[in-house]
Amino acid sequence: MKETLRAAYFFDETMAVVTRIVIIGGGPGGYEAALVASRLGADVVLVEAEGVGGASVLTDCVPSKTLIATADVMTSFESAEELGIRVGGSAHQQHGGGAPAGGSCVTGVNLDKVNRRVKDLASAQSVDIGEALGKAGVQIVAGAGRLTPDRQVEVDLPDGTVALYHADVILLATGVRPREVPEAMPDGERILNWKQVYNLTELPPELIVVGSGVTGAEFAGAFQALGSTVTLVSSRDRVLPGEDADAAEVLERVFRRRGMRVLSRSRAASAVREGDRVVVTLEDGRTVAGSHVLMAVGSLPNTEGLGLEEAGVTLSKSGHIEVDRVSRTSAPGVYAAGDVTGVLLLASVAAMQGRIAMYHALGEAVWPINLKRVSSNIFTSPEVATVGQTNVNAHHDSPGFNEYKLALDSNPRAKMLGFKDGFVKLFSRKGSDTVVGGVVVAPRASELIHPITMAVDLHLTVDQVASVFTVYPSLSGSVAEAARRLHAGVKDED
Repeated sequence: MKETLRAAYFFDETMAVVTRIVIIGGGPGGYEAALVASRLGADVVLVEAEGVGGASVLTDCVPSKTLIATADVMTSFESAEELGIRVGGSAHQQHGGGAPAGGSCVTGVNLDKVNRRVKDLASAQSVDIGEALGKAGVQIVAGAGRLTPDRQVEVDLPDGTVALYHADVILLATGVRPREVPEAMPDGERILNWKQVYNLTELPPELIVVGSGVTGAEFAGAFQALGSTVTLVSSRDRVLPGEDADAAEVLERVFRRRGMRVLSRSRAASAVREGDRVVVTLEDGRTVAGSHVLMAVGSLPNTEGLGLEEAGVTLSKSGHIEVDRVSRTSAPGVYAAGDVTGVLLLASVAAMQGRIAMYHALGEAVWPINLKRVSSNIFTSPEVATVGQTNVNAHHDSPGFNEYKLALDSNPRAKMLGFKDGFVKLFSRKGSDTVVGGVVVAPRASELIHPITMAVDLHLTVDQVASVFTVYPSLSGSVAEAARRLHAGVKDED
């Protein structure tokens, strides 16, 4: 039987009462909450089993975007010839047919070195976060935490003992894990999930990506740029089925132009290793063979074994923790933040949920989370960034909304850089002309979305956005130009 240790807290009646907060999960929702609570004078314990920073830093967001950063460099060579730059050897020559001639990858990649850099950066980021928490006075406990029926926190420690922590407030920020298909279980060698791709030491010659959502699209585009021949298997009629249709159309066209094989309306039934090959069987009986397969078929919340039901925490049908706009769960004194809530699977949202939870729990003034102000980005090439109300989440074709889409190839700076694919799309409310949303498809769309996010947040009109000076020439000039045309009622240029 495991030995149980009770964490000691000493209380002096002459001292002010200190709120004791225990946070389970060290990702963005957890560590940002810990920093806020500590600065507000609370006694904070952060429990994390895998490492400070959580999956976002160690196996998800930071590693994937680091890998994609290398892929972006490779993609930039696509317009080299047009810009008058000579680069040696195509990916087809470098990898023995690993990518078609004319593809975006035009030089070799040392994937072992790339992945070592990925892991090093993730580890360094985790260390930085840990140091910041330490300086703030947060106690970091390595172990797996769970609630007790009386809403305290038990932690399984690495030495096999169990520690019990008293808590006035608990925050659950346990994140998600890759969804697995029983007929295509990852083995870490040929059949992979998104956590395992960073263990590869050689570039997959033929990669099959199952799943065309954000994760699937990002990895498919990245590995194609690095030199793999990629087949993208999509159960829906297009890539990025949950995103702006115009943006998805541009991205799929670019994927196909670069040589990617995109199989639409093709649901994978199984993936089986046959020696050094993998065969993916589709539900209609067709098969696709490759050297590796990446399963990107969604995620599941990490709610098992947390004692939630016994503590009175309500879960949704999908298994996520239900929260209100200030991150409260159904159990008094218990909050939740991040992907485990299923609100929006974004690190920025997780961090904001965690901060809001602590402000609310500690009696500070707080604004409930407003998802209409959240900007997001898909790190493909080109990137896809969105904010506010768009044709995905608003009735844009109703009398209440106007929209305008300006093609990126009309921008002088884009012409100079050799960018041809993408657009800026703005949405405004009829009558007031207030900017309510936007979509940007472009290189570094994650940067270009910011002025639109500010316009949405500050309730600016399209006329106000149009009247702000922009640098000439610049990609951001397209934001102002789209606003001018939207204000004037000009029809889209297709």
